[in-house]
Amino acid sequence: MEDEYPLQGVLESALAEAGFASDILSSGEEAITIFVARGKHHKALVTDVCLGGKLSGWDVARRMREKHPDLPVVYMMAGADLGLWKSQGVPNSVLLEKPFHPERLIAALHEL
Repeated sequence: MEDEYPLQGVLESALAEAGFASDILSSGEEAITIFVARGKHHKALVTDVCLGGKLSGWDVARRMREKHPDLPVVYMMAGADLGLWKSQGVPNSVLLEKPFHPERLIAALHEL
């Protein structure tokens, strides 16, 4: 999930080049509808922490982990605060500080 449209395209291209299929969404509400309510199969969550709407990336990851406890999660955040990640992030997740090279995202997904 990423609410900045230019970055959505960069992430989608990087994921496709690495062999990942993706659903690019811009809000937590969209993600909950698609993945939790409709039960769409997914293998990982990549989310910006600050999103438009009421749900943050932290919120969405916790909700998705309720249904899939082992779901890999990669958080993206400008001015990353490790303390905030440790208190708000789900266990066994990765935090990438924006800006980052798309290869770091692919490496994080492979790591998880």
